[in-house]
Amino acid sequence: MTAPLRIGFIPLVDAAALIVAVDKGFAAAEGLEIELVREVSWSNVRDKLNIGLFDAAHLLAPVAIASSLGLGHVKVPIAAPFNLGINGNAITVSPVLHAALMEEIDGDRFDPMVTAKALAKVVAKRRKAGAEPLTFGMTFPFSTHNYQLRFWMAAAGVDPDEDVRLVVLPPPYMVDSLKSGHVDAFCVGAPWNSVAVDLGIGHILHFVSDILVRAAEKVLAVRQVWADKNPDVVASLVRAAVKAAEFIESPANLAEAAQILARPERIGVDAEVIQRSLVGRLKISPEGEVRESGRYLLVGREEAGRPDPVQAAWLYAQMVRWGQTALTPEGVKTAMAVFRPDLYDAAVGRRPPEQAPTAFGAFAGPVFDPDNIRGHLEAFEVGRWKA
Repeated sequence: MTAPLRIGFIPLVDAAALIVAVDKGFAAAEGLEIELVREVSWSNVRDKLNIGLFDAAHLLAPVAIASSLGLGHVKVPIAAPFNLGINGNAITVSPVLHAALMEEIDGDRFDPMVTAKALAKVVAKRRKAGAEPLTFGMTFPFSTHNYQLRFWMAAAGVDPDEDVRLVVLPPPYMVDSLKSGHVDAFCVGAPWNSVAVDLGIGHILHFVSDILVRAAEKVLAVRQVWADKNPDVVASLVRAAVKAAEFIESPANLAEAAQILARPERIGVDAEVIQRSLVGRLKISPEGEVRESGRYLLVGREEAGRPDPVQAAWLYAQMVRWGQTALTPEGVKTAMAVFRPDLYDAAVGRRPPEQAPTAFGAFAGPVFDPDNIRGHLEAFEVGRWKA
């Protein structure tokens, strides 16, 4: 056994591979003793990882990049040798906002461009009536949730910094904030969208896989210095996570995996809600309408665990688009270096896939090219980026 490791996580379904690796013994089989520490906010997880109170963490992919760039906090280079989740977020709106959007819908309500245009009409009506701007909850300034909301709204000309309010809320607090009317909508990971629907206080408007086909969401993050000193431990962690992801993705293990995740000290919601999230079959309205997508959340299948530096480049491009950093060749290089497919490949003893899964298919804008981020940004009318 190695020295005990402390690993932080947030109660979300995309922590599944990490939780199952510990609770089903995959980590112990790799010679690892791990204490999982449940946290509430991403800033807590980031700070405890950065100062060494955590050896590793379930972390928002953009936070790993921001830490490596020194954005929003001290500069601490991070390595991400394993993707804990691809996709998994959804946009949930209050019944009042849902009704207002449906009044303005002109086309397929599951088409994000159609709903974005409806949102633009709702925003314009509210401004004309002198009403307060709509408030959307997201989990962190450096988060996929923030960028996904902005990407969606801005496609129809809604300026997320001028036309609505975006506020930061820890994932477990989203539902109460919607219930109390503090927010009109939110973007968060599973299971909190489903919890809002089950309580009758929310409608799931979109899976984020409607907006981006394949988006890196959470990573297993370690400090680069720690990874350099503990290469064997990193490899063991990756192998344990891979085995756990394979276990979770097997239909025969679905019920057991959901029960493990449902425990109070883990995610702490009903196992049936977690199971819905894992299979991508979600109730999207209080009336019971169900929607299914094989792309809702990828834990292990389709090479989901293997980090893709192109995903990191896209996240960096969003940081530039929304004024969080400047576009520099060094910035792109640093961001892409956070995602470590080399560590993943070495740990699992596999060759890189000859045909990597498509990094993106976005519902709006040009095809993303990490070698031409400037061209990508210039294609959008709404943003805070200046050449």
